[in-house]
Amino acid sequence: MRLYLKNKYGVSKAFLFIGMVPGNQKLYEILQSSGYVLIFKPTVRYIENGKETVKGNVDAELVLYAAAKVYNEYDKAVIISGDGDFACLYEYLVEHQKLLRIMTPNRRYSKLLRTFIKYIVNIDELRKRIAYTPSYSIKIKSARGRSKP
Repeated sequence: MRLYLKNKYGVSKAFLFIGMVPGNQKLYEILQSSGYVLIFKPTVRYIENGKETVKGNVDAELVLYAAAKVYNEYDKAVIISGDGDFACLYEYLVEHQKLLRIMTPNRRYSKLLRTFIKYIVNIDELRKRIAYTPSYSIKIKSARGRSKP
């Protein structure tokens, strides 16, 4: 995805707002080595429908960064979310000619985003182009010690 953002939209710096979950250090290292700047939020654990859920509320952080902290450091924003909570941010960015795209994870995004339809790109429709595919073949050793392609 990071490479797609760079090649398609010229995204030179990509922020990822994410909840800090102990034990996910390897994931965070992979994301950082892929070129993302990680902005961490503390997480809370709670039980919902008998199942433990971990939540890191990153909405306010994304709005703060896009509208204030790094506002003067970018020409146009590409935001990946289908959440209607960001509608006010999108309005602000449109007013200031700073919104390039809203990339939604799937076709089911908030109805509050309908006014931004010309900015919306559905990631589901891009999956084949942006999915990770290894560029090398992996050799698997059989029980006899021979390699199979």
